[in-house]
Amino acid sequence: MALTLRSSTSFINLKDNRSFKTSDDFPTMVGFPQIKPSTHLRAKHSMHEVQIPVLERVQQEERLHGIEIPQNHNGLRVPVFVMLPLDTISISGNLNKPRAMNASLMALKSAGVEGVMVDAWWGLVEKDGPLNYNWEGYAELVNMVEKHGLKLQVVMSFHQCGGNVGDSCSIPLPPWVLEEISKNPDLVYTDRSGRRNPEYISLGCDSLPVLRGRTPIQAYSDFMKSFRERFKDYMGKVIVEIQVGMGPCGELRYPSYPESNGTWKFPGIGEFQCYDKYMRASLAASAEAIGKNEWGQGGPVDAGHYNQFPEETGFFPRDGTWTNDYGNFFLEWYSGKLLDHGDKILGAAKGIFQGSGAKLSGKVAGIHWHYNTRSHAAELTAGYYNTRHHDGYLPLAQMLGKHGVVFNFTCMEMIDGEQPEYAKCSPEGLVRQVKMATRTAGTELAGENALERYDSGAYSQVLATSRSDSGNGLSAFTYLRMNKQLFEAENWRNLVEFVQNMSEGGRNKRLSEMDSSRTDLYVGFIKENNVKKINKVALV
Repeated sequence: MALTLRSSTSFINLKDNRSFKTSDDFPTMVGFPQIKPSTHLRAKHSMHEVQIPVLERVQQEERLHGIEIPQNHNGLRVPVFVMLPLDTISISGNLNKPRAMNASLMALKSAGVEGVMVDAWWGLVEKDGPLNYNWEGYAELVNMVEKHGLKLQVVMSFHQCGGNVGDSCSIPLPPWVLEEISKNPDLVYTDRSGRRNPEYISLGCDSLPVLRGRTPIQAYSDFMKSFRERFKDYMGKVIVEIQVGMGPCGELRYPSYPESNGTWKFPGIGEFQCYDKYMRASLAASAEAIGKNEWGQGGPVDAGHYNQFPEETGFFPRDGTWTNDYGNFFLEWYSGKLLDHGDKILGAAKGIFQGSGAKLSGKVAGIHWHYNTRSHAAELTAGYYNTRHHDGYLPLAQMLGKHGVVFNFTCMEMIDGEQPEYAKCSPEGLVRQVKMATRTAGTELAGENALERYDSGAYSQVLATSRSDSGNGLSAFTYLRMNKQLFEAENWRNLVEFVQNMSEGGRNKRLSEMDSSRTDLYVGFIKENNVKKINKVALV
C-alpha cells in the first residue's frame, strides 16, 4: 500500500483510504518503486543515530540508488527546518498523534531537512498555576526528534494562539494570567478606541509585579529557566535554537493589525497600541522630560483607523504629522519602548541559555505593505520607525546583535510583482533593507516564509534571498508549515528539491525529469508485519 502522509496545522482524524497505516513503534519494512540509476539527486541522510528497521531500509535503498550526502560547499550550506503544527501538543499537555508525528519526522529526515520547529506555549505549559510547569508532551517530542537524528528549534511562545494569519487553533494565555487581566484590563495592549487585545501582555508593565507578585519579565524568565533545567541534557545537541517570543505571533512588534473579529484587513495601516494606563504614563513622562507636556496626552489624534490608507489620515501622508517634531518625538518613544522590551527579554534569555550550546533568535515581522510610500505607515504602527528617511531595522539588528541573537525575518518567499499595486508593497525591498541592516550590525540573519507556499516560484525566491549577493545571506531557513498539502506528490518533490538546493548554497537546480518517481522514495511504501489489526494514522 502506498503511504500518503496527511497533515496540516491541526491534528484531525481522516476517514479516507489514502491514509497511511502503521503501528505505534513502526516495526515496519519499506519498499520503493523502481528508480532509474541515472538520478543525480543528493539529499541528506545522516541516520547513524537511528536504530529502527524502517530507517535502516531507507539507508540501504539510498546506497543502492547512489544518493549522496550533501556537503557544505565553502560554508554556504543553508540548513532547512520545518515548523510543526501549532497544536503539536494538546491542551492536556500530551503529544498529539505520536504515531503520525513519528512517520512525518521520518519522511522529513529522508528529505534532508535539518530539523523541526515547535512552539512551547505559555498557555499550555504553565496553565495550572504560577511556576507549575508541565513539559511532558514536549519531552516526548524531543525524544522522538532525537531518535530520527533531527534537530529542534523551540519557540518560547508567550503569546496567544488564535486570531492571526495561519492560526488554526486557540491557545490563550494561562488561565491565572487571564484572571489577572480581568481584574486589571490595562495589562494588555489597548488602541485609541479602548479595544483591548489579549494576545500578549503590554510591554508597558514589563517591570511591574502585576502577575501575582512577579513582573512579566520575571514570569518569562522563570518559564525559560524551567525549560533549560528540564531539557539540559538535550541543549546544543538536539535542541539547537531557542527563539524568544517578544510579542504577538512571537514577533517583536505591537499587535497593530489584529485579524480577529475582522478588526483589521490587508492592507490597512493598523493602529498605534499605546493606550493602556502604563503606556500612557510612560508617554506622559517622556513628554514632560523635554518640557512638552501637551505631547504626552496620548497617541496621534490624526492617525486614522485600522483599515484606512495613509493618504486618508493626517499623520501618514507624504507631508503628514509624522514629519514634524511631534511626529518624530512620538515615533522615537513608541519604537524605543519596543526596543527596550526586546532588550530586557533577550538580556534575561542570554543569562539563562548562555553556555547551553543552543543559539538564541528573535523574530521580526515582515510588514511589506505601504513600504513604497514615504511614511511606511503599517511599519510605524507596529513599532518599527522605518520611513523614507529613517532606518528602522538597523536599531533592531544592533539590539539583537548586542546579545548575540539571530535576527529571524519573515516574507522571504514574497515577490513584489505578486502583490496588489494599490497596497504599495515591496517585500523584496524590505528584505534587501533587512539584509543590509544585519550585515552592517554584524548580526546573523535567518528567515521564514510568511504564508504557506508550495510552488517552485516561492522556493526560487527564497533561494535567491538566501545568498549574500546583497547584504547578509541566511544562516538557516524555517519552512512554514508541515500540513497535508506539503505531503502531496508535487509539493513534496518541490520541497526535496528546495532542501537540496539550499544545501548547495542557494544554487537553483531542477531535479531530472527522469526522477519523477523520486517523491515515492521519500514518502515510501509502508506495510505492517506480524500485526493482525492495521492501525490507521493520519496527520492532517
